[in-house]
Amino acid sequence: MKALRIANAEAARISLQQEIGRSVESRYDHRLHGVLLVCQGHPCAAVAAWLGEHPATVQRWVHRFAAGGRGALREGPRAGRPGRLAAVDWEKVAQELRASPRALGYDQDTWDGSLLAQHLSQHYDVRLGLRQCQRLLRRPELRLVAAA
Repeated sequence: MKALRIANAEAARISLQQEIGRSVESRYDHRLHGVLLVCQGHPCAAVAAWLGEHPATVQRWVHRFAAGGRGALREGPRAGRPGRLAAVDWEKVAQELRASPRALGYDQDTWDGSLLAQHLSQHYDVRLGLRQCQRLLRRPELRLVAAA
């Protein structure tokens, strides 16, 4: 059989690895594939090279699988800085962002980072930078409504 080639393979590889990293489920599937290849007798170093991972990463997957089965390959909660707003307050902010800023007394029709920063500061005593507010506005749970 003739070997297949992918045009611009390096760009394709990078794109595929980014796609794997985008979702919790695809990262879980990626780990499953890695452990499956080791179960089939392939060395961790070879599996790591094929999957674009470090050999120690594949070894950790195998140890986690040996200790806890498939469930141990799922992601747990990630460490990080605690949020500045309680979950109930974020739910309220999300509800406010679904409405027009004019409905809350602001002088513009759409939310932007600086308006969100101002709103959080005035109503929740939380100070976030412009870029952080712009990132928050892109979160799926903070879907914005179209301007009327």
